[in-house]
Amino acid sequence: MNIHPTAIIDPRAKVPASCKIGPYCVIGADVELGEGCHLVSHVSIEGPTKIGADNGFFPFCAIGTAPQDVTYRGEPTRLEIGDHNEIRECVTINRGTVKGGGLTKVGSHLLIMAYTHIGHDCVIEDHAMLVNGATLGGHVTVEEWAVVGALCPVHQFVRIGAHSYIGGGTTITQNVLPYSMTSAARDTHAYGMNKVGLERRGFSKERIAKIHHAYKILLASKMNTSQALEKLKAETDRGEDVEMLIRFIEASERGIIK
Repeated sequence: MNIHPTAIIDPRAKVPASCKIGPYCVIGADVELGEGCHLVSHVSIEGPTKIGADNGFFPFCAIGTAPQDVTYRGEPTRLEIGDHNEIRECVTINRGTVKGGGLTKVGSHLLIMAYTHIGHDCVIEDHAMLVNGATLGGHVTVEEWAVVGALCPVHQFVRIGAHSYIGGGTTITQNVLPYSMTSAARDTHAYGMNKVGLERRGFSKERIAKIHHAYKILLASKMNTSQALEKLKAETDRGEDVEMLIRFIEASERGIIK
């Protein structure tokens, strides 16, 4: 096991021999690391926290710390992190709260850039990207392949749809549509479809065309959201992506950014 002599590891922590623990790292009790994790230096991990394989933690990140919630009373809530993530400098990820289900969950293959904050009871799905200074309030869901831009504050209980892209400095207080591009530079509106991102992920021209058609009805027509949904649901060949878009809107309790 490669552990720097200045690192402090609680004897109740589980750290495989394949891990590399750098200078001045602190690993608390009830922390379980997967194979091949690398803590560069000055990393703090508290438990209960379970971390998968091949994760990189950069200096001064604080992982599994207590939730920033005035109702928290020291209960043993949890944080779970998947595999193959890069968690950069000064990132903070809090554990869950009892009232929120007791679990903060971070997926796999994520890039979480410097100074990002992931609040209690958040769910971050696979392949998402949180850019420098992204700040997630409690109970936020970020779906797969979504990008939250630099310095974006996201209100608690908001849902960021799959494959969406949020421009830097955008304040998010309502749900962000899947496949959309949203930006403060456009007066915090969804101003179109994330076509470049979908092409990079291998979406066929047919799939993109169907999503684009749905967005024309949702964003560019004179119909309200309910009317647009009824029109989309009346179409027989809308495809699985548009079906997901319809379900997302129908389940949105906070409303959506159009």
